[in-house]
Amino acid sequence: MFIVDADRILVGPVGEVLPGAGVLVDGAVIAEVGPVEEILRRHPGVPRSAHPGRTLLPGLVNSHVHLAADLSRDPFGTVRAGDRPVTRALVERNARACLRAGCTTVRDLGDAAGVVAEVRDDPRGADLPRILTAGTPLTITGGHCWFLGGVADTESELRAAIDRTAGTADLVKIMAGGGQMTPGGPSQYEPQYPAELLRVVVEHAAQHGLPVAAHAHGTVPIIRCVDAGVSTVEHCGWHSGAGRTDRSDSHARSMARHGIVAGNTTAPQWRDMAARTPIPEGTRFGDQWVWMHEHGVPIVIGTDSGMPNAVFDGFRAGLEMFEELGFDRDWIIGTATSGAAARLGLGDRTGAVRPGLAADLVVVDGDPRDDLDRLHRPVEVVAGGRRHTQDDLVAEPRERPAR
Repeated sequence: MFIVDADRILVGPVGEVLPGAGVLVDGAVIAEVGPVEEILRRHPGVPRSAHPGRTLLPGLVNSHVHLAADLSRDPFGTVRAGDRPVTRALVERNARACLRAGCTTVRDLGDAAGVVAEVRDDPRGADLPRILTAGTPLTITGGHCWFLGGVADTESELRAAIDRTAGTADLVKIMAGGGQMTPGGPSQYEPQYPAELLRVVVEHAAQHGLPVAAHAHGTVPIIRCVDAGVSTVEHCGWHSGAGRTDRSDSHARSMARHGIVAGNTTAPQWRDMAARTPIPEGTRFGDQWVWMHEHGVPIVIGTDSGMPNAVFDGFRAGLEMFEELGFDRDWIIGTATSGAAARLGLGDRTGAVRPGLAADLVVVDGDPRDDLDRLHRPVEVVAGGRRHTQDDLVAEPRERPAR
């Protein structure tokens, strides 16, 4: 049991602020929230981590990472080499880098052979954030990331693949469109599955209680995903070709109406990408997010970490892009915390500083509502009730105690 307090708590959702407040953490759970002096009176002698001049807020949520990827030009080369201990070590190292960025929850959207689930479930493993894993993504023969082992072309193959992973996966990932890292496969603008098969995946996953995240850059695959009723559309670029934007107002409205989430994947090196990405005249890199927001589409923020040069401790990059697009800081902070938790089905477990929820917290210098850069390296991270400093997170990992 311990107390952590700061000049202010951003409770979550947006707008609720408690000045001079503290949190009593008991095990992995928030036990009390309120004026710190009252908590100290009720619990004399309990260790205290005091942070004058700082802000405490819910842990950040990175909605799109690949923990088994190694940042290289062949990012899944390590996992494909088949050395299980090496890949496990990579997953743990990457997950701890997420904690350095203040991300106490991450959603892993594609590995091979269940290695991320194995690390997630190992009670002897190092201190890690909460991990949601999709396991091996579904794809077509020769399609995007086929080499990870998730090829399923027919209805029966798709059902069987979902059945095989349902016991360990938190969600299903399907490559509804092509990508950029599979030579000879469909381009990122092209669809890989008809809407009918996407609907089969959604319905069969639902029988196991699993949501579906769909990889879709291009307009046609996005439209098919929306028609099929997936839970999240990852990347969601609304392009029909290089430099060609092709948006559907009716499908954006459908996303808003049905709560289909648009999964942002702004890599830390997004400025370099923006400089070399062709975009229609009169538009800005990323302005499809403004358009979707104006239509009421729910949004979550991710980084696609693990892909070439997309580091795991660079979560602030996506936040910066949204600020440059004109989103206000309260919305950005809320979307990266309580909003993401709610949209990913975790709102009853994390995403706010409230009694009964998981003790997933970050402490930052100053007030991030004045400068989002303050979120980049939290001075303290509490993940599932375990306290970490930046020094802790660059040191060798500790074993988790049995609970």
